[in-house]
Amino acid sequence: MTELLPPAHLHHVFAVRKAGDAARRVLTEQDFADARAEITHWDGYAPTPLLSLSALARRIGVDAILYKDEGPRFGLGSFKALGGAYAAERVLQREVAARTGRDVSLADIRTGTYRSECADVTLVSATDGNHGRSLAWGCRRFGAPCRIYIHAEVSEGRAEAMRDLGAEVIRIAGDYDESVRLAKTEADANGWFVVSDTSWPGYSQPPRDVMAGYGVMTREICEALHEAPTHVFLQGGVGGLAAGVAAGLRQYWGDAAPRVVIVEPELAACLFESAKAGAPMSVVIEEETLMAGLSCGEPSPLAWEILAQEASDFLTIPESIVAPTVRLLARPLPGDPAVEAGESAVAGLAALIAARTDADLSAKLGLNDASRVLLIGSEGVTDPAIFAMIMEGRDAA
Repeated sequence: MTELLPPAHLHHVFAVRKAGDAARRVLTEQDFADARAEITHWDGYAPTPLLSLSALARRIGVDAILYKDEGPRFGLGSFKALGGAYAAERVLQREVAARTGRDVSLADIRTGTYRSECADVTLVSATDGNHGRSLAWGCRRFGAPCRIYIHAEVSEGRAEAMRDLGAEVIRIAGDYDESVRLAKTEADANGWFVVSDTSWPGYSQPPRDVMAGYGVMTREICEALHEAPTHVFLQGGVGGLAAGVAAGLRQYWGDAAPRVVIVEPELAACLFESAKAGAPMSVVIEEETLMAGLSCGEPSPLAWEILAQEASDFLTIPESIVAPTVRLLARPLPGDPAVEAGESAVAGLAALIAARTDADLSAKLGLNDASRVLLIGSEGVTDPAIFAMIMEGRDAA
């Protein structure tokens, strides 16, 4: 039988999980409820599909593979549409209230009651692409100026998508973490407001709002299921997606919440190294991964607080299996839906397939023929040129 992916070795570490209530304290049920109440009132809101990859599940020997396809989200192609724009709206709400001395609601920002005031509030962020697109989209909706900092390896297609939404895009020579530092420095110097998906000492509210926005996606998943999955494989990055989803699943399912497995590129494994050390650890990005949205060398402390308690396992995957997994989704086994996904969307699926070819790793992860695995397809085709290259078979080394 033809192998689905090239042979691959995955690195694995068990997490020494800390006791605590971070999944309900860092992100409260009210945080998620507030975000859901607002975002579901945005023009264009609709739940994204939760797809069953039944043929693939049979092929690799699990009971179910559930793939949440975020490609259609608000026409932006990514789950990030839920986070960056919502956090921007919350920053504008707080700042306009402070400047006017009035009780300003999110609905006031959404409907343009204070559009002239919003025009005087500049929002900035660093991005690998999707978070910046969400922020630019939100700023255009709410009437605020937007500056986005990108690093040297962000594709021009992703930069142009942000410009098309009205953002001023500043490209730097360094990596993602350097773009984060520059965005913060220039915001401090100019009285601008950073809307980041990663936290640092003294800065936590916007990243908390970003993760609360992601809870809309998690609730859509939970309400579509009759029972909890046994596992959820979550992409790494700075950890915001993983932490937001893990917290939402814990709040909804309680003790029945699925086992949380974090997946990262070998080239950007800051959460993996943090799990090994038992504390947040930074890594140096020496080579960019094809999974551009996961090319992050520093974990978000706010996200790590949740993951340190909720994540059971951390995996890294090699670049060699990323493009083949994108093609497998687009050209699926007979009976499965075809999904056009971006590179960062497939980390969990690639890890799951590779793990099922390794009996020892499957045993460590508790994977068997009764496993029901949830995956977050975090982006659709956010860069058509890169997707076309992958579909033509030109893999990253």
